[in-house]
Amino acid sequence: MSIIFTNGCFDILHRGHIELLRYCRSLGSEVIVGLNTDDSIRNIKGDLRPINNQADRKIILESLVYVDKVHLFDEDTPINLINQINPDIIVKGGDYSTEDVVGSHRYKVLIFNYIDGYSTTKIIQNIGNR
Repeated sequence: MSIIFTNGCFDILHRGHIELLRYCRSLGSEVIVGLNTDDSIRNIKGDLRPINNQADRKIILESLVYVDKVHLFDEDTPINLINQINPDIIVKGGDYSTEDVVGSHRYKVLIFNYIDGYSTTKIIQNIGNR
């Protein structure tokens, strides 16, 4: 049994998120998602985010066939959660390099290439331009 870990805000779920989670599932038998709390997202992205609250984001992720467990984390990074889970592989999106991923000194890290044109920020900008 191999445990795959990924994390993020998953604020407005889109195809890029689904492809990332599908990729995680292809790598192992258990996919665990670390989900930023509302407070941690505000610290990262500002007071206008998140769009969807953490309870809603968590239940949406838990309903996906590619996800086995979702754990909320409130810290700046998920390193405590990662060390608790002790995954075989950490997967991050294409805006990261392996060296920049927390836990890369201890765990195997794979970078999933972005699906062009899909991001929560871009969705929000498109809505604002209509």
